[in-house]
Amino acid sequence: MKLYRCVQCGFEYDEELGWPEDGIAPGTRWDEIPDDWSCPDCGAAKADFYMEEVARP
Repeated sequence: MKLYRCVQCGFEYDEELGWPEDGIAPGTRWDEIPDDWSCPDCGAAKADFYMEEVARP
């Protein structure tokens, strides 16, 4: 899975975990999240996130 980090505040969106607080189910891929979604911590745009590969055991 991939993790996306907000460049402004460091908030992490993990595809494996989703973000149930915003109605985003676990396993939801980044490209399935609406483009108008914003960082729940600082309000940054989805475009202000960068992807990191996460190696899980």
